[in-house]
Amino acid sequence: MKEEINNKSGEPTRSELEILQVLWKHGPSTVRFVNDVLNEMKRSVQYTSTLKLMQIMAEKKMLTRDESSMKHVYHAAVEEQTTKGALLEKFVDTLYNGSASSLMMQLLGNKKTSKKELQAIKDMLAKFDKDNK
Repeated sequence: MKEEINNKSGEPTRSELEILQVLWKHGPSTVRFVNDVLNEMKRSVQYTSTLKLMQIMAEKKMLTRDESSMKHVYHAAVEEQTTKGALLEKFVDTLYNGSASSLMMQLLGNKKTSKKELQAIKDMLAKFDKDNK
């Protein structure tokens, strides 16, 4: 069973979130693999920095570490959807006074939304409407 995030703010830092995203996408991985992906995705990151941060994340219970072989393999110990949901809720509360509709209006107004995306949104809204009756 995955555990809740155990740090002072209750949420991962930007660098911790980048590591979690690699693990959520690729599954259990070595520090070398995570570091290589981060270097491909973002910017130059030193292996020792990635190692230290992943060790700290394990102490915070964000990651678990399998030490049964020579290469330690890290696993995300927090659920992707739970983590993203908590971050999104804080974002909406902070920037949009808790209004999901204000966020949606801003998103739809700022980006060119394809017909396919608009149809998916309409379908989701119809499902929510049906479920709430």
